[in-house]
Amino acid sequence: MFLRLMLLSVLGVVSVLLGGCVTPLSSDVYGRNAAMQMQTVQYGTIESLRGVQIAGTQSPLGMIGGAVVGGLLGNSVGGGRGRDLATVGGVIAGGVAGSAIQEGVTQQNGVEIIVRLDNGRTVSIVQAVGAQMFSLGQRVQVVTAPDGTSRVTAG
Repeated sequence: MFLRLMLLSVLGVVSVLLGGCVTPLSSDVYGRNAAMQMQTVQYGTIESLRGVQIAGTQSPLGMIGGAVVGGLLGNSVGGGRGRDLATVGGVIAGGVAGSAIQEGVTQQNGVEIIVRLDNGRTVSIVQAVGAQMFSLGQRVQVVTAPDGTSRVTAG
């Protein structure tokens, strides 16, 4: 009973932490550090749009959470030396599974937007699909933060 309670607690904590790892990459969401920061705006026209996948995050958190859960599950199997082997196997399999789950949960649909700026320069920006829908020939703004990150918004 105690082991089940511990397992459910760990699963709950891992779920909350993994959910917190998703970083929105769309033009609709700004991080706290972007608020009240001056950003450069350039205008241009969309020349090309292409759907892409933005890879998910792989941090030690997913692997560690999975390893803990796998170890707890492995430890509940058998007894003696068999239990030890099941625990080690559970830790390894759980770590691999936790990492894969985290990457899958944090993966996002994105769009590659090719913009010809009014100054003649052509740029490519990949961002998560958000509420704004873009079309070929549309006038847009390319907003660039001091750290070099850029996003495309309707202009």
